[in-house]
Amino acid sequence: MRVLHVITGLGIGGAEQQLRLLLRHLPVQGRVVTLTNPGAVAAGIEADGTPVTHLGMTGNRDLGALPRLARIVRQGRYDLVHTHLYRACVYGRAAARIAGVRRIVATEHSLGAHQIEGRPLSAGTRALYLASERLGTSTVAVSPSVARRLADWGVPEERIRVVPNGIETARFAYDPAARRRTRAALGLPEDAYVVGGVGRLAPGKRFDLLVRAVAAVPEARLLLVGEGGEREELLRLARELGAADRVLLTGACADPPPAGSTGPSLPGLLAAMDVFVSASPDEAFGLAVVEALAAGLPVLYAACPAIEDLPADAAPGARRTGGSAPELAAALRDLAVARPARLPVPEAARHYDIARSARQLASLYDQAVPTPSTRLN
Repeated sequence: MRVLHVITGLGIGGAEQQLRLLLRHLPVQGRVVTLTNPGAVAAGIEADGTPVTHLGMTGNRDLGALPRLARIVRQGRYDLVHTHLYRACVYGRAAARIAGVRRIVATEHSLGAHQIEGRPLSAGTRALYLASERLGTSTVAVSPSVARRLADWGVPEERIRVVPNGIETARFAYDPAARRRTRAALGLPEDAYVVGGVGRLAPGKRFDLLVRAVAAVPEARLLLVGEGGEREELLRLARELGAADRVLLTGACADPPPAGSTGPSLPGLLAAMDVFVSASPDEAFGLAVVEALAAGLPVLYAACPAIEDLPADAAPGARRTGGSAPELAAALRDLAVARPARLPVPEAARHYDIARSARQLASLYDQAVPTPSTRLN
């Protein structure tokens, strides 16, 4: 089976890195088209052996991208087109139909209760999404919570399939040697109490709450892994609160790291932390939380469908917190006193193994693309 994946961009982000992981485990021939930004994840996908084509789209209204994409689909003689992220879903579904491919799967990675891919929801956004959704075969939700939101939007329930995000669980197993190496590389004392967060530095992730909370806990240091437009504002806030020397922003981290990389890996960065915090109040899944749980970290979170959609005992090390900096600071103080040992890998982390997600997606492909014997019946 030949599958073309179409994604909006391939800079470092959750959906982008999830596509890379899936490609490493899917038992089909694939190729990727990125509409914009062939960044670090594009390089990683190509290093893994899957070709990537940059469409060179200049903006949301670059209608010239549609025939260019349709030509790629037609020339590749693909059995199925799989789209990822809003803009790629809109353009990719239309291009596939123009090229004569009627089997189209779309994954909705980032639909929150009030935003999609960090942008506020609007009537126009919803109308365009639903119009293009009708061109496809099925829509994949990365969590039951996203499936419910899609149904509330108006996507027919019989067209929605849940295939959760996944991680290479074993890669995140806690390694004391990696903890020592990473702390030494970052200049963090071995006995420091390190609070961590991972994600795009965008307003919706509410890393400002994390900076404020850590500033109120004098013994705590903050390690943030990610890049984005809020970087300078977060550093300014840390200076304003007198915590600049306790806040460390490492920049983005491709995972798995590219060949020859000398910087800390994501598992190494998680090993360097003592507690993980996700302060975002509106998540579609919460992949970083699952990775932290796989690393044995206690987790404080504001919203995480990946945990909330499972039985209560699936992640005993995860605790939901209130949405204010004082509440978060109080929880961090409690953990600073307790200093819990590394936790066993919980059922939640094993449940979201990427190999399992890839098998579910491959089964969906098989249902969408009939075999030759099926076509004869």
